Amino acid sequence: MDGPAHRRLTPPQRRRRRYFALMGGCLALFVLAWSVVRLWSVPAAVAMCVVAMVIPPFAAMIGNRREPGERWWDESGDPESDRWWRELDDRDDEERRRG
Repeated sequence: MDGPAHRRLTPPQRRRRRYFALMGGCLALFVLAWSVVRLWSVPAAVAMCVVAMVIPPFAAMIGNRREPGERWWDESGDPESDRWWRELDDRDDEERRRG
């Protein structure tokens, strides 16, 4: 049952799908507002565009939100810097366990 069609998505794949779903909805709202809805109600078409205008910032936030356990955002490429940050993270984890 767990064939290729049922594999779990990785966090970047989930973020990408959420982002494109939101942006696809945004695009659909704009297109529908001015190609179909405006024929019956211009205020409704404007309202749809206002809703579509608010979606992109949220799509960007959702597309860049990290999931628990992900560390892609703080990998600098500098081995010394990465080692130093890992050491600090380990200290923070120990303090949380104690307190």
